[in-house]
Amino acid sequence: MGDPCDHHHHEGPPDAAEVERALAAADARLSAEGERMTAARLRVLGLLLAAGEPVKAYDLIARFGEDGRPAKPPTVYRALEFLERKGLAHRIASISAYVACNVETGEAGSLHAAAFLICDCCGATEEVSAPAAGGLDSAAEHAGYVIARTTIEAHGRCPACRVAV
Repeated sequence: MGDPCDHHHHEGPPDAAEVERALAAADARLSAEGERMTAARLRVLGLLLAAGEPVKAYDLIARFGEDGRPAKPPTVYRALEFLERKGLAHRIASISAYVACNVETGEAGSLHAAAFLICDCCGATEEVSAPAAGGLDSAAEHAGYVIARTTIEAHGRCPACRVAV
């Protein structure tokens, strides 16, 4: 990421009601699948949703305790692994951060190829549909592979940073 920007960016994080609706929907889906949304999983997903942007694991660890005390790292990492496996969160490797799955893609909560547009100026990150995933699935099948998870990351500049430059 480049130098911090001094121009207007994106709207802020979701409000508390939106976060609560998303948490309730995730809990209901997991219950229907016979899975449990433990307190730790719920807390980590809530932190990701409330942030509205990618969050590094050590920041989640620091914010985890509602009493101000950090969590033990394995607690957060286990929750993140579960949320990723269930399609509720994604890891963005190039920035070493996690983000809640964007419900606007229409696939939140399901396993799907995730694609992220990442602004190198301000760090804004947007999940979009991954159009190339079908071709990759076909190529993998031809090679005898079974893809478990696909994440595409594209770096550039968001509209606000592009205009400001």
